[in-house]
Formats: sequence, C-alpha cells, structure tokens
Amino acid sequence: MDEGEPLKMRSWLFAPGDSDRKMEKAANSDADIALFDLEDAVAPDQKPAARRMVRAFLDNADAGHERLWVRINPLDGADALADLAAVMPGRPGGIMLPKSRGRQDVELLDHYLSAFEAASDIAIGSTRVIALVTETAGAMFTTGDYAGAPRLMAMSWGAEDLADSIGASENCNPDGSYGFTYELARSLCLLGAAAADVAAIETIQGDFRDLEALKARATRVRRDGYCGMLAIHPAQVPVINAAFTPTAEELAAAREIVALFEANPGAGTIGYKGGMLDRPHLSRARQLLASAEG
Repeated sequence: MDEGEPLKMRSWLFAPGDSDRKMEKAANSDADIALFDLEDAVAPDQKPAARRMVRAFLDNADAGHERLWVRINPLDGADALADLAAVMPGRPGGIMLPKSRGRQDVELLDHYLSAFEAASDIAIGSTRVIALVTETAGAMFTTGDYAGAPRLMAMSWGAEDLADSIGASENCNPDGSYGFTYELARSLCLLGAAAADVAAIETIQGDFRDLEALKARATRVRRDGYCGMLAIHPAQVPVINAAFTPTAEELAAAREIVALFEANPGAGTIGYKGGMLDRPHLSRARQLLASAEG
C-alpha cells in the first residue's frame, strides 16, 4: 500500500502466531489486513514462543506494517500485557482486542498502547484497534457504547466464544444458518459500529472450502451494511475482496444519484427510473463512493 493511501478493510486474514509459514502466507496474500494470532490459535504453552515469532516477523518486515496486525489475548487475563510488551516494538499496524467487555476495555488498551508507543518511539495514537464485541454474554449489552472510543476503527463479532459463554451446544440451526442469539449478535455489532462511526466486520466462515456459500454470505452482509469479513484461509480472501468491492455498475449509479442532487440542490425528492429518491438515497450513494476510496 502506498504511503497516504487509505487502509482497506475488506479482508482480514488470520494466521497463527506460532507458524512462520502461515504468517508469511498471510502477509503475502491479497488480504487487506494480515492478523497474527496470539489468542485462540496458539496453545497456552506455546504463547511465549509465539510472541517471539510474531515480534521477529514484524522486525523483519521491510514495509507494509500498516496491514500487519496482531490479535492479543483478552485484557482480563494474564497474557495481554506480555503480548503487547513483545510485539509493540515491532510496530504492528493495529491490535485486535478479543472478548471486549465494553468501551472501558478499549480505553484501557489505549493507555497500554500509549505507554508502549512512547517506549518504542512510535507516534502516540498511531496503533489502531479492532474490537471483538459479542464474545461474552455481558458484552452483548455494551455494543452500543463504543462511540468516541480511542483508536477504534472497526468492530467485529464472534459466534463460537459467545456459544461457549452462554453454555450453548450449537450456534447454528439444522440448515447451517445462525440461531437467533447469534443473528442478534451480528445485528448488535452492525448497529454498534454504525453508532460509533467505525467499520463493521463480519465474523469468520469456518468451512473454508465452500466458497460459494462464502460468496453468498459476504454479499448478503455487505448489503446489510458490513464493510469486510474475517478469513481463516487464503482461499477465502479473493472471494471476500470481490464481495466487498463495489461494482462498476454500482459506482456509476451512485455517481448518477449524487449528480442529480447536485443539479437540484433544493430538492428533497427526485424522480429516478420510475421511482423516487430522497436524501437517504443520496447519503447511501456518497457512502458507497467513499467506501470505494478506502
């Protein structure tokens, strides 16, 4: 990515932090963001080694640090500070905060990051954050509280940890769709991200072989308002990138709508192709054009 170019957030590809090979594949993929994982993908006894490996990978990366992010462990555990102490001198582009309990966790992480940035001569506030906001039962009730949270640029949700939190044996219906509680989590994440004016990022699809199902799901959640999606396999990245990239036809229609309102600045509604456009249509057209620019 060129310096000054907006950071795209369509695809976020996980790679376990204890695998140099998988981190290399993620970094060299077409994923907008490579996520080196120190949490769920790493066994407890391997976490110290994984920290050293992620730090070494960051140190050896010549460029592109803005798209090399790290998922640390939850703030209420014993590993998060050790994770940050290990990786922050390597200048990751951002931190994924798992099992966020609410805005207070993002604020606490901001304090930690500021201290590590100062110690490593990194510009204060330059390390961005994405929060996973529905991974515990209590966190479901705080998804609307993130407006103005420091460093926050995106919110995502999780179904597996939420199921564990509430003692559910399954999180999907017999047809493979998410159950009501998990669809609620998806909606609350979307609404919370909109309220906080940050990007909403869809959770993973575990079956990385079914790319047609991935395409259908990514297309559907983008239509709902999501801006990108988490991935667990490089094969998922091109499908996600395509699904979250506006088509030429969509961009042309959006430009036409904007031009119509600019030509009629005093109009509240405008006739268009047999229907009526109003100001929300203009807002959505402008948002689509803005998303195409990152």
